[in-house]
Amino acid sequence: MRMTFKAFSKALFGVKYEKLTRTIFIYLLMFWGLRIADFKVRITLPVLYIMATAVTTGVMWQALSSENNAANIQSMVMLPVERRKFVFPYIAALGIYTFLTKTAALLAVLLAVSVWSWMEILGSILCAVNAILMTAAVFSLKKYWYAGSLWTGGEIAAILCLWNKPWFILLVAANGAASILLLLCADGYSFCFPKNNNKRTMKRHRHFSVWRYLFRYLKTHKNYLVNTGIMWCAACVLPLFFKQMENLFVIPLGFAILSLNTPICILVSCDTALEQAFRFLPGQRKAFCVPYCLFIFSCNIIADLIFLCSIQIQKGGVNVLMIAAAVFFALQSAVCSVLLEWFYPIRKWNIESDLWHHPRKYMVPAAMIFLAGAVGTMPIIVFPLVVLLLVEITVLLILCWRLN
Repeated sequence: MRMTFKAFSKALFGVKYEKLTRTIFIYLLMFWGLRIADFKVRITLPVLYIMATAVTTGVMWQALSSENNAANIQSMVMLPVERRKFVFPYIAALGIYTFLTKTAALLAVLLAVSVWSWMEILGSILCAVNAILMTAAVFSLKKYWYAGSLWTGGEIAAILCLWNKPWFILLVAANGAASILLLLCADGYSFCFPKNNNKRTMKRHRHFSVWRYLFRYLKTHKNYLVNTGIMWCAACVLPLFFKQMENLFVIPLGFAILSLNTPICILVSCDTALEQAFRFLPGQRKAFCVPYCLFIFSCNIIADLIFLCSIQIQKGGVNVLMIAAAVFFALQSAVCSVLLEWFYPIRKWNIESDLWHHPRKYMVPAAMIFLAGAVGTMPIIVFPLVVLLLVEITVLLILCWRLN
């Protein structure tokens, strides 16, 4: 078991665990920086438990679904290793990775900006550990997805309804114990992805199409589509949090938040073969980057228009200028994302979760939030932004015409 754990943990954290020590050091600096700033936010206890559970579950599921991990597992399960000596070291390595690199960041921020007792901190850690075990157990039962869905819904309902009960900690511990019992019946093949045996031939086309490639990529990676759908759902709900604010401040801020669609902005970083193709073949910079920019723009503008429709239904007051602002923010975030992917692609990563949660994902939304604040406080800069939008649209139209 020890050798199996080392094999997986060193693949995630580095040979000498240098990635883990660097990450923990950064989180400690972040915690003390927020603590010294004395910035306080009131967060209720069920929200703390739900956030710890949701973030841990999402990251753990991404780690289990990683294609790199799938390749390692298929090699490992071929060795004569007992069931328990493989499953539990594997889950332990991914669980430690999830908790110390992702959940720890959330807890560091929440504990720095609010006041909690040791019992409440212990409860949040226990919820995270329970989420790790429960996610692994549900993942091993992929064929019975309906049972996993009911189990997950029951766990969320228990947190919302029973968080203030004295025996809540015992309930969470019992749920984690049940997950361990299910994992005792699992083997390495439960965490492998079945190969696609669909031998249907694809339709041949005379000309290449970047759009066709992007849609095929999303079709085979449905978690990217799920994340885009979540952003569109967030666009519907977001106006509920801005009821007391004026549209002049709310709408640019909403556009900036909705630009945080990480998966579609890292398609170059996550596919090294694609990057090599359009970097070495002649003319691929323009042939790929322009359609890729328009693809990200299409996803962003749909979210922004849903956001505007939701505001119109709830508050009203949407006009042509706001629609132009949606086009501007969607296009700016798309252009900046493509430029980052071209000049500064993410190189050093182990699993897809590292890409999805890389700090670079916040650069474009942070710039958009800064721009939204400038638009809300200084309306005089609207005219230069309109000119910039017209120039960018003209350049893209010219490039599209030359490509055709």
